[in-house]
Order: sequence, then C-alpha cells, then structure tokens
Amino acid sequence: MTMFRTFAAALLFAGAAVPALADNPQFQGADPHAMMIGGELWVFPTGGPAGSWEADRFGAFSSRDLKTWRPRGELIRREQIPWIGADGASEHFLWAPGVATRGGKWYLYYSVGPQNPTPSRIGVAVADRPEGPYRDSGQPLITGGRGFEAIDPMVYVDPRNGKAYLYAGGSAGAKLRAWELTADMIGLAREVPVATPKNFTEGAFMHKRGNLYYLSYSHGRFDGPDYSVHYATAASPTGPWRYRGAILTSDKRRKGPGHHSFVRTPDGRWLIVYHRWEQPRGTAPFRGERQVAIDRVSYARDGRILPVRMTEGSASPTLSLNGTGRDGSK
Repeated sequence: MTMFRTFAAALLFAGAAVPALADNPQFQGADPHAMMIGGELWVFPTGGPAGSWEADRFGAFSSRDLKTWRPRGELIRREQIPWIGADGASEHFLWAPGVATRGGKWYLYYSVGPQNPTPSRIGVAVADRPEGPYRDSGQPLITGGRGFEAIDPMVYVDPRNGKAYLYAGGSAGAKLRAWELTADMIGLAREVPVATPKNFTEGAFMHKRGNLYYLSYSHGRFDGPDYSVHYATAASPTGPWRYRGAILTSDKRRKGPGHHSFVRTPDGRWLIVYHRWEQPRGTAPFRGERQVAIDRVSYARDGRILPVRMTEGSASPTLSLNGTGRDGSK
C-alpha cells in the first residue's frame, strides 16, 4: 500500500489523475477548504498528495465522483509573495488556505508562519479562475500579535445582504476574530466584535442552512487524539453563538479529525471535508502526514448536526454525474 501511495503521489505531481486507494482517506494533505465548482468538488489543502511537505506553495484538486482526483496545478508559491520576508524571520510556511469568489474573481486567503519569533500573518491573492494563477495583493491583510494568532482564514459571503466576513485566529491564543471585508475583497472595512465560542481552538468555518448560521471549528491539539470538530449556531453570521457540542471526534483507528469545511452538493445533501491521522503509531504528538477524508453530514429536524461517523472503503460517500450518491438517494 505504501508503494502504491508513493506511485500515485508521483503521478499527481506530474499532473495525471489517479484513483484514491480506497475512497477514504482521499489523499495526503491537511486543512482542506472545499467547495463545489462546475459540478466538481474542489479541495484546496495545505500540502497535498505530491508528498512534499515543505509548505511553500498551494495546490488544488477536483473530483466528480470522490474516487478519482484531478490535480489543478499550483495556485501560488512562497517566492511570489513580495512581503513575505519583511518580518525578518529566517523561514516561512504557507498554511490553511481559504477560497471565496465574487464578481467573476477568485480570492485565496492564506496563513503565513511562523508564529514565533515574529507574528503570523494572513495574505490574500486574486485570480480569474479557481485554479489560478493567483496574484498576491501586495501586503498582508492581517498581522497577529498581542495574544492573537493570525491563522486559518475563512471568508463567508452572507446571502442575505452580500456582506463578506473574514474569520481568523486560534491555536495558542485560541481567540476568534472577525472582520467585514471591503467590496474588492482584499481590504478590511471594519472589525466586527464576536465572542470566542466554547471549546474553540482554531479552523473556523461558517455555513448557513435554513435560517441558522453554523460556526464550526477545531478543538484540541492538532497532533493529538483530542483534536475534534465542535460547533455553535446563531441567527446571524456574527453571533451571539449558542454552543451545540462536538460532531467529529477520534475513534479507535482514526485520530484527531479536524480543520474542516462543509459543502452542499448538487443533490442538496451535505458533506464535511476534513483531515485525520490514519492509525497513528505510538502516543501523541502524532508524526507523519495527515490525510484528507470526506463524510456525510446529517441534520436533525431542530437544526442540530448529528455526530459524524468516519468512514473508509465502500462506506465512503461518492458523487455521480446524475446527481445521486453511492446509495442512490437524491
């Protein structure tokens, strides 16, 4: 299996589509931001199935069936960000991308580390297509400091009023902040006061279903078994939040599921795209590479998200061109 995964990774790096080994896990990577684009599920991760964990670039991958993934090439590389070395740090890493679209343009938001000894920063780049190439805006959008880590950006455009909100923060500071973006999506109009919800660590994500806004996020240490996904709900995208509990937690074989995104598929169903550790050896901190996985999401009649069961093999969800899933349901 290891040899096949290495071979498959080499083909992906070369630009050839390859099948996933057994559905879940889908491929190597972390922090996946996912969205439906042109009938395909696109995933924008940290790292990826090329097997290179230098965190010096972002790529994208798309699938019509959640079995075969098409590499979409490089979005942007570290050396294409002109301000990245202005903090004087000896090395820099690109983490946790988030993607949004408006007015025919595509926007890539990303974290630039390290956090110490210089503060982390969030940048934004613009493209004409989701696969890029992306052009950096020329300056950091947010710089961390004073107990706030500028990491894990996520942009949500509220369908009720068209306002775009940027959520960011977490990790050691475990503080959530939010801003309303300017109309061009590359500036900050104002900071919006928000409370940090219970059990928040990092990786905020916002989605809306019916009249409820769902703020979901990761809790715990990223390389430990306590890493998990929790959520809160509100009547607006900025709260006040009502904490609703955990929905994705470790099981006997798969540990530390988190840093996720929610996606509504053309058939009206919902998926959660996240990373996890597959049967890690030893105790935390886990070592090796995290894997991207995709599972179904179900909601109770009162709007609660039901606990997500992690799957593998034939139990993993699929997409199909006729709009049905593996089980044939609409």
